[in-house]
Amino acid sequence: MKIEFKNDRITFDKQLNKLDKFVIEFISILNEFDIKYVIISGYVSILFGRNRASEDIDIFVEKLNFTKFRLFWEKLYEKFECIITTDPKEAYNTYLLDELAIRFAKKDEVIPNIELKFPIKEVDKWTLENRLKVTCNKNEIYISPIELQIVYKLFLSSEKDIEDAEYLYILFKEKLNNEILQYFLKEFDQEQKFKRDIIGPSEN
Repeated sequence: MKIEFKNDRITFDKQLNKLDKFVIEFISILNEFDIKYVIISGYVSILFGRNRASEDIDIFVEKLNFTKFRLFWEKLYEKFECIITTDPKEAYNTYLLDELAIRFAKKDEVIPNIELKFPIKEVDKWTLENRLKVTCNKNEIYISPIELQIVYKLFLSSEKDIEDAEYLYILFKEKLNNEILQYFLKEFDQEQKFKRDIIGPSEN
């Protein structure tokens, strides 16, 4: 798989797996309603070829008013359904506005599912504003900047997360913005873990 990373854009082709197709189908509806979004966490490394399973895809979307959210909800329900509530008002007021996520899956399925939420923290908002455009098999997908993704995975600290961070670092280390990487390593207090768990293994 040849990956081209230039001008703040990543382009590549791959054999799409079931999870890729699920994500592309969901974000096509976000695109239809011109809703700004960014995919974060585990699916990012899977998109670039890391071979591991994932049950959910985490997405931040810009804060919507209820009118637009309801139109989006109704369109989603042609193929997807919310596995938390069937009431769009409850999904919007009780969950999204209360800083909680809602989950969508294909009808009559539970896994995989999309975890959708509004950005709350400043770093969440930064991620949405600085999202990275990926073109995969001519499908446009917006993901978290790789530098932040590496740091955030280190912060989560599970074995799977550290392996995700290492995978992304090795894949993109020649293209990373070191200033941004160092900034978030400091912000998340991950400088020592980065040197030990990422730089160390990657140089062996």
